[in-house]
Amino acid sequence: MRPLLRRGLALTVGAVLLGGCTVSGPSSDGGRGTPSAHTSHSASGGGGSPQAAPRPSPTRPWNVRPPSVASLGDSITRGFDACSPLSDCPEVSWSTGTRDKVDSVAERLTAAVPATRSWNLARSGALVADLPAQAEAAAAHRPAMVTVLIGANDACAATPDDMTPVADFRADFGRTMAYLHRTLPHTQVLVSSIPDLKRLWSVGRRNVLGKQVWKLGLCPSMLRDADAHSAAAEQRRDTVRDRVIAYNTALGQVCRQYERCRYDGGAVFDYRFGTDDLSHWDWFHPNERGQAQLARILAAVAFAKTVP
Repeated sequence: MRPLLRRGLALTVGAVLLGGCTVSGPSSDGGRGTPSAHTSHSASGGGGSPQAAPRPSPTRPWNVRPPSVASLGDSITRGFDACSPLSDCPEVSWSTGTRDKVDSVAERLTAAVPATRSWNLARSGALVADLPAQAEAAAAHRPAMVTVLIGANDACAATPDDMTPVADFRADFGRTMAYLHRTLPHTQVLVSSIPDLKRLWSVGRRNVLGKQVWKLGLCPSMLRDADAHSAAAEQRRDTVRDRVIAYNTALGQVCRQYERCRYDGGAVFDYRFGTDDLSHWDWFHPNERGQAQLARILAAVAFAKTVP
């Protein structure tokens, strides 16, 4: 969440608390946090001319038990609004969290390598333009693996016209990957796709309180006028979704340029989350259950012996 939204959200959340309100709860490739240590945590075909047999794809080096993890990204990785309103909760982070119910990537590593260390260097409100600076902070720790989940804020602009251009998004992510490859040549990078923001609108708009919170300015490019079904409103949402798909395509294409990078292939984007996965403070960020789902999806990529 961008900082300028917090004051308004605080007023609404406070009113809900004081009033004693209760709430009920597609496939496409599509500054700095406070470090925390996990010391106890985380042949030819028939007919025609003979053809040479295709060469097997080279094996991409990958350690399924890296002894340290640094996470880069935005409020999703910081666990914002997952434990209490308007607050980061890194202990539930899908990447480096310490809560048993989340079973983060780092915690899964700790089960095999008890001395696993981790640092959550993501920042709430971060854009992809902030990623190179986060990578520099990570380099100081020399982690064996870096996780990246970034891009929702680039799409969650005031209007679709204000979203980060795809070329700029690709360039900033490319600079980050080039820096990590140059500075930490043996460090592997796990890259998550960006969640489907249109699905967020689709499931979250069913909650009356959620729609009121969204009116404070949460992801207006997608969530503004949540009940509007005009041609213009539908086109606006489709434009944002298409931009997220384009960002995800860029993430995958850049990642594939580096042998020590794994992209989730759009798995997070494709995950059909529901309201039970969303924070009941803002109906936007993942709650503890949502963080656990992210950990499950991305751990499957991080710890697979091979990926396509």
